[in-house]
Amino acid sequence: MTESKVWFITGAARGMGIDIVHAALAVGHSVVATARDAERARTALGDHENLLTVSLDITDPSASEAAAKAAVDRFGRIDVLVNNAGNFYAGYFENVSPDQLRAQMETNFFGQLNVTRAILPIMRMQRSGQVITVTSMAGLIGQEFVAAYAASKFALEGWMESLRFDLAPFGISTMSVEPGFFRTELLVEGASTIWPELKINDYEERTTSTIEAWKGMNGQQGGDPKKLAAALVTLSDSGYLPLRFLAGEDVMGGVEQNLATIQGQIDANRELSASLSYDA
Repeated sequence: MTESKVWFITGAARGMGIDIVHAALAVGHSVVATARDAERARTALGDHENLLTVSLDITDPSASEAAAKAAVDRFGRIDVLVNNAGNFYAGYFENVSPDQLRAQMETNFFGQLNVTRAILPIMRMQRSGQVITVTSMAGLIGQEFVAAYAASKFALEGWMESLRFDLAPFGISTMSVEPGFFRTELLVEGASTIWPELKINDYEERTTSTIEAWKGMNGQQGGDPKKLAAALVTLSDSGYLPLRFLAGEDVMGGVEQNLATIQGQIDANRELSASLSYDA
């Protein structure tokens, strides 16, 4: 039997968040499911004796603290935090307005920090816990039309890779999850995807064709979010979290190709790189 844990999941009213909640509940865990509107989350998830839905705007630090308190008031502890909430400001860098770029970072980066900052004192007191943060293939590989989104996800990767050193002495482990293309609501306009505000003629043709291509991709992605949700529960229950979990064949292939490119760049400039020390 799996030891019952308390999961705290953000972005739980739609997309992959719903699947993660159901996967955790299915094996006997208790879940605090958060979303901007708790009633919307309850409607999406249904009722369960081990489920608490809580309203949470992750960009509001005080809301994160209130949600963490509600979780402890109901279940007494928090064992697994899943930073899943996020959105996608698409576009070429010059087309994404400064306000859009800041909004992207507020949600995808600072929002995750707000929630984690509210929950870590609870885990430190327990001397145990897991912090799982969903980033993206775009957090490891720069891609076209995702300058703002990739910046937010690269920032999460650096934060999570460093955070593990902070938390290991307290029995708290970390894992970044890098999904490739999964059949979620990420590409649904008005749900998670926001198109660029600014119009620049030099980018207009490429912007139009890219938006149409991505709209056509929605609902055709190869990844099954239910299988990913089950995999996250399996990894959590195993008691050993890898530093990163590359989710999907597409992201594994892309990262392997990127690593080979980086190795080639190291080899091509090895002598020049090695010549930069002070002379003995």
